[in-house]
Amino acid sequence: MATLARKDEYADFPVKKVSLYYITLAFVALLIGTLFGPFQAFNYAGVNLYPALEKLLPFIKSYYQGLTLHGVLNAIVFTQLFAQGALLYLQSREMRMLPQMGVAWFSWWLAFVGLVMAAIPLLLNDATVLYTFYPPLKGHPLFYIGAALIIVSSLVTVYLSVELWARWKRQNPGKPTPLVSYMSVVTWMMWAVAAVGLVVEAVVLLIPWSLGWLKGVDPLLARTLFWWTGHPIVYFWLLPAYVTWYGLLPKHAGGKLFSDPLARLVFLAFLIFSSPVGFHHQFADPGIDPFWKLVHTVLTMMVAVPSLITAFTIAASLEITAREKGGRGVIGWVAKLNWKDPIVLASVLGAISFIVGGAGGIVNASFTLDYVVHNTTWIPGHFHLPVATAVTLTHMGLALVLIPHLTGKPVVRLPLARAGIVLWFVGMMTMAVGMHVMGLMGVPRRAWISNMAPNVQGAYSEAASMMVLNGIAGAILLIAATLIFYVIFATLLQSRRLPPAERPEVGFSEAISGPEGRRSVMVMDRLFFWWGLAYVIVFAVYLPTIVRIWSTFVSAPGFRLW
Repeated sequence: MATLARKDEYADFPVKKVSLYYITLAFVALLIGTLFGPFQAFNYAGVNLYPALEKLLPFIKSYYQGLTLHGVLNAIVFTQLFAQGALLYLQSREMRMLPQMGVAWFSWWLAFVGLVMAAIPLLLNDATVLYTFYPPLKGHPLFYIGAALIIVSSLVTVYLSVELWARWKRQNPGKPTPLVSYMSVVTWMMWAVAAVGLVVEAVVLLIPWSLGWLKGVDPLLARTLFWWTGHPIVYFWLLPAYVTWYGLLPKHAGGKLFSDPLARLVFLAFLIFSSPVGFHHQFADPGIDPFWKLVHTVLTMMVAVPSLITAFTIAASLEITAREKGGRGVIGWVAKLNWKDPIVLASVLGAISFIVGGAGGIVNASFTLDYVVHNTTWIPGHFHLPVATAVTLTHMGLALVLIPHLTGKPVVRLPLARAGIVLWFVGMMTMAVGMHVMGLMGVPRRAWISNMAPNVQGAYSEAASMMVLNGIAGAILLIAATLIFYVIFATLLQSRRLPPAERPEVGFSEAISGPEGRRSVMVMDRLFFWWGLAYVIVFAVYLPTIVRIWSTFVSAPGFRLW
């Protein structure tokens, strides 16, 4: 009988099993959420497939229910669970120490129970509140409680990572934290800062409101607390991918990382600057002082700096590697990279998409330019590049190495997975072009366009060619998803196992410019200080606005639209 793993597979390093369970649950969530993606792509091509979907899946009641499932499962659940599984394992393996295993399993069960609780009202159309779950749209209490448990699970992982790091530091005084472990710990510290807004929103507002303990909720206050977390969560998605790009990609490409200290500087910059940025999502909200919007704009632009450093460092690492293998010419060296390794293929394609997405992000963060694209398809076109392409592709590539490493099972038909990765990249880039241009033409986001009357659809006739492009992208992505998910789940569920000597290893990158003897590295290693500074900054730029909104609390009752 096919099983995920035998008990004795993990006797040498028991963190493998809990990491595998996290990763498996993450891909189950991604599979379900991805099923609704093509229907939304076809929607923007004017093709309404939801009546057919409702016949196939009677519990689906509207386009917006599918949109909610797609956003919540893909953007929140998949990204968090994969990070919990992959980073916990990589940090433990690099430090050669185990986390507190009972706590690790407690965290997984919290996430599992929370996912089930949130999924029930989602599937019953009792929590069709979209990815942002803005009040006064109101969902069932189970949804908010389940989502809160998923977040609590992530905060338990924060404890696991930081405790493991602190224990390692006590046993290795004066030594710099190993790079992958450093990046992992900083990722979880950043998330602990970013998650405060969502935790407060859920515990103080949404859960009591949904249970009837509060008569109403202030929409502006809820939006502000949401975006405390809502934009930094983009970096929470991104930083685990950066761990792969810095910590694994150069090694799997056959070379070395250009600079270890630059990698640490990038993560430290994200820790400090990535959380106090949420007001650039609220430029159109009149209840927030323009001064604080300007402050958040400046801080948002600061986040572009570590991304630019990353583009230079990773490109330099790969170019040096390829030229050492005989690569020539301005771009001819690219052919010398190890494209057969899924980490290399997926990470490089993901990084290319992130460059394009980052350029669009500068527009979104600009006080005046954002008014042109606000609430148009430009916005989902933009965020599908960092999260649905750069992050998801990188995680897929890492999973194709981690899963056989953790289970001892060979990848089933790896060429199909490579083809799926390339098609995913092509489909997402095609969709992004279509949605960006449609947004500039005024096509709204979150709109069930294919269900509108013909005369209303006619208002977007100028965008017809881009809508067709979006439909083509949906078809490509459907093929890509089929190939990738087949390979991943066929690999997990097979019974065949490799002998221990033939099992793939996950290689950590060495650096050309290492951390040894650098005072700057030891300064950056004082993570509790930098973590505290991050809290001071985020509280300083949020509390004045939150206190003022709270003092004029507007109580809005809840309602359902779909």
